[in-house]
Amino acid sequence: MEEIKRFLTLKGDQGRKSKQAYKFCFCFRRIFKLKMAEPPQDIVDLFNDYSDNGVMTVENLHKFLTEFQGENHTIESAQDLFNRIKHLPVFLRRGLNLDAFFLYLLGEQNPPLDPPMVHHNMNKPLAHYFMYTGHNSYLTGNQLSSASSIEPIIKALKSGVKVIELDLWPSKRNKNDIVVCHGGTMTSPVELNKCLEAIKENAFDVSEYPVIITFEDHLDHLLQAKVAQMVSDIFGEMLYPGVEFVEFPSPEELKRRILISTKPPKESLDSFNEQENQEQKIKNSTDRSGAVLGNVSGYRNYDEVDIPIKDNEEAEEEAAAPEYKHLIAIHAHKLEHGLDNLLNDNNSRRVARLSMSEEKLKNSVKTHATDIVRFTQKNLLRVYPKGTRILSSNYNPLIGWTHGAQMVAFNMQGYEKNTWIMQGMFRANGGCGYVKKPDFLLSNKAFDPSIKRPVKKTLKVTLYMGDGWHLEFRRTHFDPFSPPDFFTKVEICGVPADIKKEQTVPIEDQWVPMWNKKFEFPLTAPDIALLRIEVCEFDLDRRHGFGGQTCLPVSELKSGIRAVPLFGKKGEKFEHVKLLMRFQLLPGVY
Repeated sequence: MEEIKRFLTLKGDQGRKSKQAYKFCFCFRRIFKLKMAEPPQDIVDLFNDYSDNGVMTVENLHKFLTEFQGENHTIESAQDLFNRIKHLPVFLRRGLNLDAFFLYLLGEQNPPLDPPMVHHNMNKPLAHYFMYTGHNSYLTGNQLSSASSIEPIIKALKSGVKVIELDLWPSKRNKNDIVVCHGGTMTSPVELNKCLEAIKENAFDVSEYPVIITFEDHLDHLLQAKVAQMVSDIFGEMLYPGVEFVEFPSPEELKRRILISTKPPKESLDSFNEQENQEQKIKNSTDRSGAVLGNVSGYRNYDEVDIPIKDNEEAEEEAAAPEYKHLIAIHAHKLEHGLDNLLNDNNSRRVARLSMSEEKLKNSVKTHATDIVRFTQKNLLRVYPKGTRILSSNYNPLIGWTHGAQMVAFNMQGYEKNTWIMQGMFRANGGCGYVKKPDFLLSNKAFDPSIKRPVKKTLKVTLYMGDGWHLEFRRTHFDPFSPPDFFTKVEICGVPADIKKEQTVPIEDQWVPMWNKKFEFPLTAPDIALLRIEVCEFDLDRRHGFGGQTCLPVSELKSGIRAVPLFGKKGEKFEHVKLLMRFQLLPGVY
């Protein structure tokens, strides 16, 4: 168990090695006196308040859990927890002493979020949920020259992603075959059937809620028919039949189903537009997904809802793909006559999906913020990275979420701050890939995130200390000449009025930094706020080292003192590294 390893390591250090030597200038050695992990004063005081004569009994533990931690425990459940921590080497027969209590607080039994369990109402239409969404889900690296593979698709699905994007092209080797690749680039292709099989085998590993596949289709009607047959053969009864919804079904209704979303083929698009012209036509929208990078690979790159200009003969040839039309459960349409007409037309009887780039969204919300929020109350909005993000970087997802966009599409192979924010959002609701939108995004009075509103809650955060780096990394990992100088960044990501960044001072030359720092974050929209934490190793040249990160949904934080595990740049959980923190989410301003 981690707690035993932590205890034995620290006790061994205390007994044998409270000093650490580092080479300096080839022939010299610097000796550093190291502090060992010990309970902060707040923990000592807390233990004294909830113990008798230095021992915390089951009854004392139950009182601590209910009164201070705010947990719903019976004496029986407190006994179960008591039994689970009896293995600690400092456990007394009568109960917990201070060291055991400290190790419990810093251990696996005391996480900042509840165990994974779906707890949101999953019976509302799909438009009422944020969905964990990938962009170019088949790419292993950059957008220009990396390989296409099924491995990123599998990895995404196993991490909880529920919307997968595939770009469909005729194969260069055999025009009767269909491949998946990023058009207009040097990326290598992967066979479509392999991608579909990978989705089928891994779609419901994380949860049974539906998987949506968005096709960016560059095929003629013959290959579209072939896609339809292939999809039907592989998915069978998993496949949700093509319909045109008046209202989207709920995730609960769509459990273990796979839905296809793409633009309708030429024939159905014409008939759709003709009927909508008679019913106060919706002018569906999108924009181009960045500049074409050139016909390097023989594929021309269009956005998923752009239709190449064809002559009459080609248009007639493309106009008949009924099998393909019957695949499409979520129709994607393009903007033809301006954003105003689309967003303000509330008379359409059918719902659909609209796509726009991050740049288009940023510009649109300046004048149409409430219209976009209102549009996303019934329809789906997909936002995708701009075409210049060749290295698979990502944008701030809050620009989409705070305006109701359900599908904020990310390059899952990009590892940086915005990706960590995305991962933080989808830790909510048991990590099932669907997060219910806050009520204010579904209200009849459309929400505008740029307008500052009264503070609803204040998040109080106390950062006591960190521990575990000495078990996770080699001695010279952060600095070859001395122990690390850790400091921590703490920030709120949310609506503009709630954004706030804080940080601690660096603690020099210590593997177990003790910060004892308090922060306060007033929140006007706590239901969409995220708490982002990043530990850095201070460097004078400002190229600080990376010591771990996490991002947590504020609405799901457990109150009280918690052990917060940290993750690596790629989202992998560190085995030992944790922060000891206290969270208080209080009403109003403090």
